[in-house]
Amino acid sequence: MESVSWRPAPPLRAMVAYYHGYRQAGYPPAQHRGLPSPYLTLIITFDDPLLVTAHPDPRQHGGHYRTLIGGLHTRPALITRTEREAGIQLALNPLGVPALLGLPASELAGIDLDAAEVFGPTAEEIRERVGAATTWPQRFAVLDEVLLRLTDQDGCPDPVPEVYQAWRRLISTAGTARVGRIAQEVGWSDRHLANRFRSAVGLSPKETARVMRFDRARRRLQRQAVAGHVAPLAELAAATGYYDQAHLAREFRELAGCSPSRWLAEEFGKVQAGAPAEPEPWPA
Repeated sequence: MESVSWRPAPPLRAMVAYYHGYRQAGYPPAQHRGLPSPYLTLIITFDDPLLVTAHPDPRQHGGHYRTLIGGLHTRPALITRTEREAGIQLALNPLGVPALLGLPASELAGIDLDAAEVFGPTAEEIRERVGAATTWPQRFAVLDEVLLRLTDQDGCPDPVPEVYQAWRRLISTAGTARVGRIAQEVGWSDRHLANRFRSAVGLSPKETARVMRFDRARRRLQRQAVAGHVAPLAELAAATGYYDQAHLAREFRELAGCSPSRWLAEEFGKVQAGAPAEPEPWPA
């Protein structure tokens, strides 16, 4: 197994939080859960296609994807891991999506698409060039080059300042800041903030905060599994903004579709074999 995380070129960092390259072979097929995250997901494969058996939107049928882009969501995707997997996953900042893709993140909320539906032929260009590269730095350099070419910073308006301020407040606190207080800070009513935020991001501030808290908790749980010591759930709940262990367990069942213990059982074999699946984006 190979697992490599990389920061994009500086001009892209307001739009792309990180790149994560992965390659594995020889593992038996298994189910992987694509969990809710505060970032949109772009996956470029250069080995077997991605097999999605269930999307966050149950109305979407499963299928094979050589490239995939998914918006923010509050339900897991179910992915069948094949014996050979290689690709790069990109975490896209919702408020940077208009400059990168030419559309608001809200248009992709809750759905997965073949990336060609958004990028056109550039999606296949990226896949072919990344697949032809022989090292991870070369592959990441291809992404930098193509994404910088696509970026239209002058032609897209900056995020609404109040929405940007609300997003920064939420992400800097990993979703623990009170949304009512944030509305007061930006000078809007709760309802107006919810409407403007959802139209830009795709989720309301409260939904986004919920996803951020969950994302931080599951990453910590995964790091503990890698280290060989999983702390009691009550400790994890207290450290990540939940009322108690029952609250954390309930959120896991709703957002991951399973209990924390089942998620660890499904994922731990992969985690044990290599580094955590994604870098840690949260403040300490």
